[in-house]
Amino acid sequence: QVYLVESGGGLVQAGGSLRLSCAPSGHTFNVNRAGWFREAPGKIREFVAAISWASGGAWYANSVKGRFTISRDNSKNTVYLQMDSLKPEDTAIYRCAVSVTGASDWTDWGQGTQVTVSS
Repeated sequence: QVYLVESGGGLVQAGGSLRLSCAPSGHTFNVNRAGWFREAPGKIREFVAAISWASGGAWYANSVKGRFTISRDNSKNTVYLQMDSLKPEDTAIYRCAVSVTGASDWTDWGQGTQVTVSS
């Protein structure tokens, strides 16, 4: 099992920036992918971004493409989400997730960090 702790959320005005961090721990040597999702009140969970742990190849939802950047630092065993040009509709709880080698779906989730964007 992989344990995930997110940090970096907060309150920011529209047009501002935040950087989220996710620190996996525990049984991490089989991690294949890491990703970010968000959950807003009354809305379904939305995919935001994902990254291959080994190669660094990244994928983004169309709604955040060009504004958000996912990255990872293998030496620190940490994944980041740089969020620029934030909009009020980006307000949500952002959760980090990982998938292990051989799994077709996300297997472990963090508790989330709140991001609030004011107009």
